[in-house]
Amino acid sequence: MTLVVVPVRYPLSKHSRATLSEAIRIAEERDAELTVLHVDLYQDGKEVTRTGLKRAVEREFGRLPTVRYVVRRGFLVEETILDEVAAEAADVVVIGAKQASRWRRTIRKLFSDPDIESFLKGKLDATVITVRADGKATELASADGGRDDP
Repeated sequence: MTLVVVPVRYPLSKHSRATLSEAIRIAEERDAELTVLHVDLYQDGKEVTRTGLKRAVEREFGRLPTVRYVVRRGFLVEETILDEVAAEAADVVVIGAKQASRWRRTIRKLFSDPDIESFLKGKLDATVITVRADGKATELASADGGRDDP
């Protein structure tokens, strides 16, 4: 089954709500499972729970079928997201447009690869879709070169 991963902030920001809304739409359209991911930074000293994340999402969007809520702890948000996406072998990653630029910088630092699209195609084998706060979505990279073959 297809897996869509969407990293979000907690509490949900305007950008996170727009990103999550698009991820839900994509998961429904592709009959996919959805993983809602929040990265809890060690240095912030906050402890977000899966239950808290689930309640926040359901308050905003109602009860969602085939959704998994995940809270990971890490030092770098982008690296923790990449680890989760790779570990779960996600097919689609839906991220906020602001997060995409931070991903580019992090990937360049971690892997000395200036081409994020090539990195994502080669390492993650996932389609990455960015979403602006206004809900407009753009495909950033695709494991299959942008083809949407069944």
